[in-house]
Amino acid sequence: MSSPSQRTLTDRLRDGLRRTRERLGLGEELEKPDWEALEESLILADVGLDATAAILAGVRARGGGFREALRAEIREALNVPGPAPRPRSEGAPFVRMVVGVNGVGKTTTVAKLAFLSTREGRKVLVVAADTFRAAAQEQLAVWAERSGAAIVGAEVGRDPASIVHDGLKAALTGGFDEVLVDTAGRLHTKRPLMDELSKVARVAARVVPEAPHETLLVMDATVGTNGLAQARQFAEALPLSGIALTKMDGTARGGVVLAIARELGLGVRYLGMGEGMEDLVAFETEAFVEALTS
Repeated sequence: MSSPSQRTLTDRLRDGLRRTRERLGLGEELEKPDWEALEESLILADVGLDATAAILAGVRARGGGFREALRAEIREALNVPGPAPRPRSEGAPFVRMVVGVNGVGKTTTVAKLAFLSTREGRKVLVVAADTFRAAAQEQLAVWAERSGAAIVGAEVGRDPASIVHDGLKAALTGGFDEVLVDTAGRLHTKRPLMDELSKVARVAARVVPEAPHETLLVMDATVGTNGLAQARQFAEALPLSGIALTKMDGTARGGVVLAIARELGLGVRYLGMGEGMEDLVAFETEAFVEALTS
């Protein structure tokens, strides 16, 4: 059996997207679609009503080979440019804030992002602004040490905005290239907690102009259509830059990213493919489309 490092991203995605691919029912012999069945399959695959209608309309308009037309529509839906990073002032660190609901793998995603950046030669500071769970700071400290990043934390219960303020001040004086802010997981339906994120972003901008330059929403690939509701609420609280989709090594339900891309203009930036430090990879549209449709 080949090791994870020897397998292509398409192979790994094909395993994770098996459930979604089976729901689409794209047998090798299928050339002319049963439109009603395909519509039902796309909805069952968590693509959503609006995105499903748009994809089917596009497939009909393209004509020609059905499978290639479907692939082209999915590819087009996923290739949203998304918001450009905010400009960074000369001498200031690039600040990336990471948000999401509880249990999606946010803290490990922050650590893996730190690993990617340090491996590329950047000096990285991680700000542990999750003050709800002492374990989160302990976990992040271990991961940061492994990745070669520095870390700023605080006692449980302290105001997260004040931690971010102090962390960014330390980044400025310490000559860091990048700051990763780990925020506490929160239910997207709890308005006070969402308002707290907005406060963190405002405080960050007072210390480093235009910060956070990027805000990544971490999502669990197994949650299905509930992911769209999560993305909507976080997008109302913060200007999101893109999505890090975790747990793609399990039984993922990846169709929801098409709905999010269509409605919110947010693309997937990273895929979490496992628990190892190197298991956060840049999203590749072609690999995702291939894994979903073949």
